[in-house]
Amino acid sequence: MSANTIKKATALAKNGVVMIEDDLFQVKSSSDPSKSYMVTSDSCDCEGFKNFYKFHHGKGLKANCSHLEAVRIFKKMSDEKTTSKK
Repeated sequence: MSANTIKKATALAKNGVVMIEDDLFQVKSSSDPSKSYMVTSDSCDCEGFKNFYKFHHGKGLKANCSHLEAVRIFKKMSDEKTTSKK
């Protein structure tokens, strides 16, 4: 994953992720404030995720995008807050 994707994901995790259910999140678009995407722990409805294998030709990589990574970072930050409160 590129440094730019991680940078976008980190910014989104801080104030672009809303938890809808246990494994369903709404994540803002980093390029268009009027858009958001529905994300689970392993999928996203953005074009980048949908086209991942087309662009990476199945090089043994698992599909990913900044929105999916933002959810992972968000969950990690939430877990750390919970752990530090104990």
